[in-house]
Amino acid sequence: MNTPTSIGILGLGIIGSRVAENLRAAGHTVHVWSHTARSVPGAQPTPQAVAHAANIIQIFVRDSAALLQAIRDMQPALTADHIILNHATVSKAATLEAAALTHASGATYLDAPFTGSKMAAQNGKLVYYIGGSSEALESVRPILEHSSTKILPLGEIGDAMVLKIVTNLVTAITVKALAEAAAITHSQGIPLSQLMTALENNANFSPLIGMKLPTIIQGDFDPHFSLRNMLKDSDFARELAAEAHLSTPALDCTAEAMRNGVTAGQGDLDFSVIGKV
Repeated sequence: MNTPTSIGILGLGIIGSRVAENLRAAGHTVHVWSHTARSVPGAQPTPQAVAHAANIIQIFVRDSAALLQAIRDMQPALTADHIILNHATVSKAATLEAAALTHASGATYLDAPFTGSKMAAQNGKLVYYIGGSSEALESVRPILEHSSTKILPLGEIGDAMVLKIVTNLVTAITVKALAEAAAITHSQGIPLSQLMTALENNANFSPLIGMKLPTIIQGDFDPHFSLRNMLKDSDFARELAAEAHLSTPALDCTAEAMRNGVTAGQGDLDFSVIGKV
């Protein structure tokens, strides 16, 4: 049986790579797999190889297709000792399918998206939303604590993912509104630093505005959370709304702006690039 301190990480992007670093720093053995990073500590050739080496596996892949492909690849190696935590933001349908595939192999699946970006991951300050077995959560809580400040049980598998999707909806629309405010301010010849001063003393000021307005002012769109990924998540929200016959005019115009940015080659920049003035 694999030891509890042997952890698998699938996906070494902005978040997964930093979670892996924090786990190693805490003394855990970390086995990793990624399409793009082969020559890194603990690298394995396939997700299945990771599942042979570790029984707690954290997944940080890009999208629904990548999640399902990783689960299918691991299936022959999964046992009742395995707990699979998906941290990637994917559709609710993909979440439920991934859970079904995992459970069919005798393993346990936790729906575990997070809020927080590059610096939060680096500093161990992510917030995990958890859907699924409370018993499984308690068994992996010590692992999650290395990369988080809060771990929030939020219902059944699928519930946490829906909540992650709709909170990203609010984030995207807020930054689109901030972009429009910055553009109007700039057009009137007012320094954007004055907009920051005004907002800091306004009831709607938030940590999000505090993070994203400076990137707009400085024109520094180094990716903390990419435009491409925020568009993906917004499209998930629109799909959920369409299933419930709900209209989302604010989200629709925000998604259109982000899609235009991706088409213009800005997809790998931080999503605050929609506020470029």
